[in-house]
Amino acid sequence: MVGVVACGSVSSIKALWETRIRRVQEEQQEEQRRRTAGGGATGRLSVCLWEDRAALSRLKQKLQTEDGRLVLRIEQEDWKSLPGCLLQLTQVQEWQIHRTGLQKIPHFISSFQNLLVLDLSRNGVTEIPQQIGQLTRLRELMLSYNRVQEVPEALSGCESLERLELAMNRDLNWLPDQLRNLKKLQHLDLSMNDFSCLPDCVVALPALEWLDMGGNRLQHLPDDIHRWVCLFNL
Repeated sequence: MVGVVACGSVSSIKALWETRIRRVQEEQQEEQRRRTAGGGATGRLSVCLWEDRAALSRLKQKLQTEDGRLVLRIEQEDWKSLPGCLLQLTQVQEWQIHRTGLQKIPHFISSFQNLLVLDLSRNGVTEIPQQIGQLTRLRELMLSYNRVQEVPEALSGCESLERLELAMNRDLNWLPDQLRNLKKLQHLDLSMNDFSCLPDCVVALPALEWLDMGGNRLQHLPDDIHRWVCLFNL
């Protein structure tokens, strides 16, 4: 009987130590997993930082000074999106980005308060972000030969805008009435789109001197069209 008790005690002690050993091993494995995950995150962060530095260096190579303006000029390269590191170049006054496949105007565009000219012609832009309205000093916006389907009301906030080009966006057929508030707009190109009539906001533009509506589906013109003949290319 005594032998049975002793055997039972040894078995209990053995089981207890095996449990403790398993627990220590599991804790060590968990700690190793955490270290590995942390190292992976650090590695990814390092890669992202390296990519940002490389992109920023590449962007700086595209800077030029023209007519006293600092211009970002990118032509016929693959830039479907613009990296966040571009925010380190907010002193740029003019963007000239053509034939790059750019698909989106970044929302951080509002940080470029010095921007006077935004020329993104011949890309793949589908949307004008609401943040565009915060560029109160912007004078020229060129988005011809893109895929813009809608112009936001917020564009009326660009109170210094003098030139707006939206030719050949194909499905564009409407402008928000708020654009009549662009008191300085002189040049407007809406050619080769899908307008069936002249938007009321266009008729109300007080400083308009040049308007191109050629290549649309115009079915109705203002009654006082004779007053506009000198402006139109219909």
